[in-house]
Amino acid sequence: MQLEFDLQKSVDENAGIYYDFAKKSKKKIHGAQEVIDDAIKKLEKLRKDESTFFEQEEKKQAKVQRKKEWYEKFHWFISSEGFLCIGGKDATTNEIVIKKHLDKDDIVLHTEAPGSPFFVIKNGQQATIKSITEASQAVASLSKAWKRGLGVAEVFSVKPDQVSKEAKSGEYMSKGSFMVYGKREFHHPHIEYAIGNVEGQVIGGPVDAVISKTPKYLILIPGEEKKSDTAKKVKAKLGLTDLDEIMVFVPSGGAQIKK
Repeated sequence: MQLEFDLQKSVDENAGIYYDFAKKSKKKIHGAQEVIDDAIKKLEKLRKDESTFFEQEEKKQAKVQRKKEWYEKFHWFISSEGFLCIGGKDATTNEIVIKKHLDKDDIVLHTEAPGSPFFVIKNGQQATIKSITEASQAVASLSKAWKRGLGVAEVFSVKPDQVSKEAKSGEYMSKGSFMVYGKREFHHPHIEYAIGNVEGQVIGGPVDAVISKTPKYLILIPGEEKKSDTAKKVKAKLGLTDLDEIMVFVPSGGAQIKK
């Protein structure tokens, strides 16, 4: 490093010039370091934002790519024994479940009281009482008994040939309603429903059916919370991402997480 001295100035004056220069340079270095530190922070934030963006995009893409099954337009679950169970969400889908998807080897479940779905266990005549009990819990929990805050409800099961759309003479059969003839098997399930996380996918249904598929689950019972509020709590506790998918499985009429 070369130093230049002004011969017309004293040694102290020359030293003062370089001292002032050094102070200014030090300030510039300090300012430059602050700029560098700020740039590093911004770069780290950009990297984090980029990572979050791609994670969100991957989740969105996975959601788009997942092909929904035909039965997902109804209430549905897979029993702990592996039987598909479907139920109507309203009068129209009750009608579709019975008229279009009921086969001779199935089992039909409903309640005596109005305001419950017709549920069908596909190939249910090969199922044991375990699957039938699970399906009866689905019928009870998705009926008006939930809204009334009941703990237990009465559900019956019959074979397909006992269900008919033909009303008795002088009677009118409204949409979603069917006549049931013959002997009925009665069940008295507890009114509670479960929601689980299976590798990021939401499942819901009777408690034993959900427990058989994942250790990550919560049990819901009738309560005072709004459906959306309960769904948000389930989302947070189970680490799920899709609130709409959770809402599908929360029974209407107020709920709470069972402690």
